[in-house]
Amino acid sequence: MTRRAYDSARTGRLAACLLPLALVACATQANPPTVEAAAPPSVAETSAPAPTAAADGLLPPVPQPPERPVAPESVTDPAIPREQRIANFVDYTVQTYGVSPQRIRDTLARAEYKQNIIDAISRPAEAVRPWRDYRPIFVNDQRISGGVRFYREHRDALERVAAETGVPAEYIVSIIGVETSYGRITGNFRVVDALYTLAFDFPRRAPFFAGELAQLFALIEEEPQLDVMALKGSYAGAMGMGQFMPSSYRLWAKDGDGDGRRDLLTHTPDVFASIANYFVVHGWERGAPVVARADRAPGADEFRPENMEPVHPQAQLAARGYTPRAGEPVAEGATLLTFDGDAGQEYWLGYRNFYVITRYNRSPMYSLAVHQLAQAIRAGVGSP
Repeated sequence: MTRRAYDSARTGRLAACLLPLALVACATQANPPTVEAAAPPSVAETSAPAPTAAADGLLPPVPQPPERPVAPESVTDPAIPREQRIANFVDYTVQTYGVSPQRIRDTLARAEYKQNIIDAISRPAEAVRPWRDYRPIFVNDQRISGGVRFYREHRDALERVAAETGVPAEYIVSIIGVETSYGRITGNFRVVDALYTLAFDFPRRAPFFAGELAQLFALIEEEPQLDVMALKGSYAGAMGMGQFMPSSYRLWAKDGDGDGRRDLLTHTPDVFASIANYFVVHGWERGAPVVARADRAPGADEFRPENMEPVHPQAQLAARGYTPRAGEPVAEGATLLTFDGDAGQEYWLGYRNFYVITRYNRSPMYSLAVHQLAQAIRAGVGSP
């Protein structure tokens, strides 16, 4: 689920906190996404124009939805007294989202500061685990068998969403498996307490969290079946089976069964449609590959791209000494990924759809784990 996605640091998702990310959709931990403003972009699939090389030979980046706005300094500047910042927050939320000021004040009066939330988000990051240690946390027999059972239980709904959006069902299941162990671990913090605490008592990330708190009030207006005081989630305020932050919930959640509401907490038709929609909005390409294992030519210089955008033509990568292994899928735009595997360094080419997974969580290891878990689930379920 985040920019937009955010690290994960909940027990049971230890590895997702190991690299700073930006949430997603999910924002279960330490480095949050930025927030939103405009109406949700259309998610209708369109044919992407053929890529054109830039002057440096790179391909254009994958188009992304607009960034989401953070709260203004009048709400987040720690030099302003706390009570004044809260009053300014009420004004900001009223003006931006049209929420009743009394409703905001009444809710904030019942919100609680939680020191354990500050402690959790301030905890020094653990040493980054290598891929050989990270992978088994998510790609293991228990997670695979759980995914196969979950897929079979919800096959009809999953495959209907996959047919409509082009996002394979196994990737939807894999996201839920990595994020919340198929809905079993969704967080025990009240969302309003988490966002209230981080908005007004964690200055470093206050612009993001105050923006998300405002989005929470807007979300409750749009989805009145949600009880703001009862919503539970991560210590960063992410909710539901797919761990959506309030802004991602507002922008990209979908009513998957036409019942007139979007419930991402336990209602699987909405969860499936929303995760798929998140991928589509961020550029998922139907039928396109995700990654390919690559070989490095003897003597080739080490190459570590500045970011994960799939902008490098295959010819350019080949000139550097990196080519897809025989039998691996090939797509024109890629980035190069290097991981410390069991047998030494592994090289992977991340294509457009891999980049889309990184919009959910910025860690490349997270995204490769989602891919490999998805492939294992698909193998266990069989062909659709």
